[in-house]
Amino acid sequence: MTNLQVLQYPFGKELAHLGGKAANLARLQGLGFQVPPFVVIPHDFLQQLLPENSNPEASRALIAAFQFPENWNDTILKCFGASPAAYFAVRSSGLAEDGTENSFAGQFKSELYVSPSEFTEAIRQVWLSAFEERVLSYAREKQLTWRGDISIIIQEMIPAETAGVGFGLHPTEGWRDAVVISAVYGLGEGLVSGALDADTYVVRNGSIEKNIVTKDEGFFYDPTAGKVTTQGIPSGQQRIPALEDAQVLELAQTIQQLNQALGRPQDIEFAYAQHQLFLLQTRPVTGLDRLPDRSAHRIVWDNSNIIESYPGVTTPLTFSFIIKMYEAVYRQMGDIMGVPEQVLDKNREVFANMLGLMRGRVYYNLEGWYRALAMLPGYKVNARYMETMMGVKERFDVPEETTSAWQAWSRLLWSVLKMLGLLFRLSSDRKQFKQTLDAIIAEYRVLDFDNMPPDAAMHKYLHFEQFLLKKWKAPLVNDFFAMIYFGILKKSCSKIAPDHPSLHNDLLAGSHDIISTEPFRRIFAIAALIHQDPAAQAFMLKHDAGYVWQNIGQFPEIQRLVNQYLEDFGERTVGELKLETITYTQNPASFIAILQSYAKQALPSRASFDETAVRREAESRVKKAYQFKPLKKWFFFGLLSKTRSLVSSRENLRYERTRGFAVVRRIFCGIGKQFAAEGILAESRDIFYLTKEEVFDFIKGTSVQINLRALVAQRKAEYAVFEAEQPLPERITTFGTVYHGNDFRQVVQTSASDGDPEDANLLKGLGCSAGIVRARVRVVRNPDELSSLEGDILVTSSTDPGWVALFPSASAILVERGSLLSHSAIVSRELGIPCVVGISGLLNRLKTGDLVEMNGTSGEVRVLDT
Repeated sequence: MTNLQVLQYPFGKELAHLGGKAANLARLQGLGFQVPPFVVIPHDFLQQLLPENSNPEASRALIAAFQFPENWNDTILKCFGASPAAYFAVRSSGLAEDGTENSFAGQFKSELYVSPSEFTEAIRQVWLSAFEERVLSYAREKQLTWRGDISIIIQEMIPAETAGVGFGLHPTEGWRDAVVISAVYGLGEGLVSGALDADTYVVRNGSIEKNIVTKDEGFFYDPTAGKVTTQGIPSGQQRIPALEDAQVLELAQTIQQLNQALGRPQDIEFAYAQHQLFLLQTRPVTGLDRLPDRSAHRIVWDNSNIIESYPGVTTPLTFSFIIKMYEAVYRQMGDIMGVPEQVLDKNREVFANMLGLMRGRVYYNLEGWYRALAMLPGYKVNARYMETMMGVKERFDVPEETTSAWQAWSRLLWSVLKMLGLLFRLSSDRKQFKQTLDAIIAEYRVLDFDNMPPDAAMHKYLHFEQFLLKKWKAPLVNDFFAMIYFGILKKSCSKIAPDHPSLHNDLLAGSHDIISTEPFRRIFAIAALIHQDPAAQAFMLKHDAGYVWQNIGQFPEIQRLVNQYLEDFGERTVGELKLETITYTQNPASFIAILQSYAKQALPSRASFDETAVRREAESRVKKAYQFKPLKKWFFFGLLSKTRSLVSSRENLRYERTRGFAVVRRIFCGIGKQFAAEGILAESRDIFYLTKEEVFDFIKGTSVQINLRALVAQRKAEYAVFEAEQPLPERITTFGTVYHGNDFRQVVQTSASDGDPEDANLLKGLGCSAGIVRARVRVVRNPDELSSLEGDILVTSSTDPGWVALFPSASAILVERGSLLSHSAIVSRELGIPCVVGISGLLNRLKTGDLVEMNGTSGEVRVLDT
């Protein structure tokens, strides 16, 4: 029989092979902390006693039947010198135990108060526990290959008067600057096993917060019974803290020293005997990637409004492009509004971080938005109006910059004068912006980026970028005044008709100057032409979209209208602001597929929606309210006229942004084709998995990674996971390092609280377009899923202009995200389709086929049948 191998401190190079618990005890000794003497039977010695490749059941049977040599007990005892303790603890030290990723906490057996004559039997019991089902299950869950690799520790037993555990951070709040200690009378086994309540101490910034419980029992060794038993605590001692304040502070200091020395927060077990502190174990706190530090900087992310521009997962190229756009144009906005240059410079980080990317999804950094607004005079007013425009449901205020009264008033006066000038020039500025954009798009439209060298394409992009960054004044100013005027209109309407909460929406209905509805009118005209020609209709229904596109020339008028549509609106599609989106211009067959869906069915009638009648009725109500107040009436209709113009222009200028982004898309698609042709990338569309900076750095020679194929492969794998996940909630709060410890995938709770707390069948949102509709709902996550709603109520998360072809076949529209100035609201008002947006938990509450009654005025949605 092989002689027993027992290792003692110091272990030297063997430390890494003794398992986590033994290695950590050795580190504690090396750092000078008081650790009860111990020895280790290494795992490789134990493994050689078992046959190779034996399964867990066979190993358990062999260990249970193993005949330990008689001299093992004496060999172990001699390691503890001339005056060994009377009793020992025999514990496991698994190779995968007490590590940074896996703790195996409580999985293995420990034997306490073991006499020297009982060493071998205690070793047997601990060794057997390595093959129990709970350990195997834990290993499977952690995706570990487990072969029962444990070392065994034999350690002198400390007759603890009090014992417990200490945590090098707050386990629920995640505070990295706190220490949490729990303690009981007697051995710590009662606390670790959960059998006893424990006193809890939170130490932070030198102060102690205590939660003292009634400790009526403790775990102590009973010499008569020869085992650890539960014993009663005298009544006078039960409410006395298990630890004195000095001991709590000593433990806190010890844990903080360990945190620093070992490089991460530690989880310790300790015991006090005769007022001396003994450390029985330390291991790294696991799960830090799931525990945010709530004492760190807090950021609130919201996608209530931006989701309609960037639905679903957005690729790295698009995000790297738009974050720079937002930084530049909103700094420009501050300059336009008269914010001093030194204030803009001081807040450069605010502008640089107005967006975030949460698992591939674009969010606003609300703190950034509010801080940008806080630079403007009248912050408390415009913050409320911005919430209305963005659809933000909860306020998120930041402190206003402290200035003297004279500075505040002078800045306010200067800004008011400047803004009045901007408002006066806005109409001409919009025209000038449109003319300039038309000219540069015409210049770029004739360029062949597919065959242009990447460095030349890069320089063309940089030239175009300057236009996007510096010439975007008119859309910004229009957005700002749309926000202000809409807010004033809504407030004025609430005074005129407090019982009619959607009066402001009704007054904006039926605007025929919104370009977002023009694609629908064009599609409807082409569809009508197809229906009038049986041959054309049969041709559309017989062949696939690709074939129809290739052979549509046999119907010249239809071909002309289709080509004209693609020329004017080929970039107007779902996700049109995402560079990775394949537009109708790039794939005309996808537009043909829309026409085919209309060819299959009778054309929808809009007769039931008289949006102009809604507007006339709302105007009549206002005139009646101001019947004897001509001046107020004149002022109100002037406000209304300006609001209509600004809101319509807001939607129309968004289309100009779409056209500008289309130029950027063409440039990067061209670079992608060149990279693929040269073998830099595997395929042309891989370009979207790189950031703008990575593409240009590769071209310029400043890249820190030149194997772009490997980088793209890694990104594709990560983004495939993001794509497969459920949508994230519209509001996320993070602390400290955003991508560490914070849970973006928190579940949105669906309950009556999403509507009326006393009525689980009532959901509430923002009424955007008047009308009451009772119908079945159709949940649609992508408009490509179906060709017609056939009168069902459209239910979705968000919409963008690419959804407009589906709107006419809907009897009403319900949207989970959005605001009163979002695309869904503006277009539904123009088309006269009843609409409610901003309904929290909508997609979790409703499923296709549910019968509901929605009210586009009150914003209420009642579930009638599921």
